[in-house]
Amino acid sequence: MEISICVGSACHLKGSQRVIKRLQELVKMKNLEDKIVIKASFCLGECNDYVSVKVRDEISSVNESTVDEFFYENVLGRL
Repeated sequence: MEISICVGSACHLKGSQRVIKRLQELVKMKNLEDKIVIKASFCLGECNDYVSVKVRDEISSVNESTVDEFFYENVLGRL
């Protein structure tokens, strides 16, 4: 599974690096390094809310306080 996280200027200012770091931690904690690839991406076109994260053509808005919930619902729930 591929997870794309926007690192464009708007998402960067909203904390994309912290979201990436936490997702990397969660993937490692669950021993899913061979099943999940985390990629940086430039603008995903959803700059209105938080950091744009794309999984299987679905874009979600994620921040530091919602990244764990996002991971368990939108990543683990789809493996």
